[in-house]
Amino acid sequence: MSTREESNIRSAVLLPSPATLRQEYPLPPAVVAGIDGHRRRLQDILTGADRRLLVMVGPCSIHDPDGALEYAGRLLQLRNRLAGQVEVMMRVYFEKPRTTLGWKGLIYDPELNGDYNIVKGIVVARRLMLAIAELGLPVAAELLEPVTAPYLSDLVSWAGIGARTAESPTHRQLASGLPMPVGVKNGTGGDLQVAFDAMTAIRASHSFIGVLLNGHTGVFQTRGNPFCHLVLRGGSSGPNFQASAVAAALARLAELRLGKKLVIDCSHGNSGKDHSRQPAVFRDVLAQRLAGNDGIAGMMLESYLKEGRQAVAAGARPARDVSVTDGCIGWDTTEQLLRDAADRLA
Repeated sequence: MSTREESNIRSAVLLPSPATLRQEYPLPPAVVAGIDGHRRRLQDILTGADRRLLVMVGPCSIHDPDGALEYAGRLLQLRNRLAGQVEVMMRVYFEKPRTTLGWKGLIYDPELNGDYNIVKGIVVARRLMLAIAELGLPVAAELLEPVTAPYLSDLVSWAGIGARTAESPTHRQLASGLPMPVGVKNGTGGDLQVAFDAMTAIRASHSFIGVLLNGHTGVFQTRGNPFCHLVLRGGSSGPNFQASAVAAALARLAELRLGKKLVIDCSHGNSGKDHSRQPAVFRDVLAQRLAGNDGIAGMMLESYLKEGRQAVAAGARPARDVSVTDGCIGWDTTEQLLRDAADRLA
């Protein structure tokens, strides 16, 4: 790097194209059919044709592929047992937004050592997501970086637009062309208008510049995504899972003609960033649903093999079974919550 324009770039390497990775790690026909089925069921839940409760559950972020696969195996068995009342999906989050600094996720730093081997990270991410999809588990993922979306989007059944990117025109345009339902979170401060504006944009058609499967830039023209929906996650102003807040959000959605369903995140601002409060939030929202509020389509939980979180220490590989980002509830608590929910819904 010697030109004036590149004077602040330390290095640059070529990424394999999305098409190359899709060819190296292709989706078998049975997996394609399974993902299409998952997406249709989600659409039915969001329209009310399927009255089951959606629960998206999994770690705050994936940092250990083996640990993630162990969790996926347990979740698959639970999903199969509860399928009559609950549609269970696994959170498979590889990218973490940061307000300032911190570990950015498995795609960016797969070794958790600051080397930022992104080429390896994208390969590991696609390989792991494919393994989870091959189990028959539907995958939920936040699409944080639009450039990485085509590397993984064919494996995703539900896509999230986070609180920090809901206001981004780039993410709204991307979401308008995605083939799966998209959840939009309210802003980090708790403001819902950001999400309403995003949903209005996502449901519309757009033209924008993006990355083609062959790796070149191209112009995309979208049809708009009619299955985008609101995700209440609380904020710095306080939680918004309470019955009064949910009723107000649903009323505003109806007024703006942005659908009749929403999802509630039991973590983040709704738990006061305390993972141990998630079960109480979950039970409160479940009670609202059982009391007749069918505008609540589902919930999100941050859950992993063991409870809590761990700090990433320089030079040490973190334990495989404890979150390295937000704290999570443990497996036993997760299983009990979902079993109890299915029993009560039945």
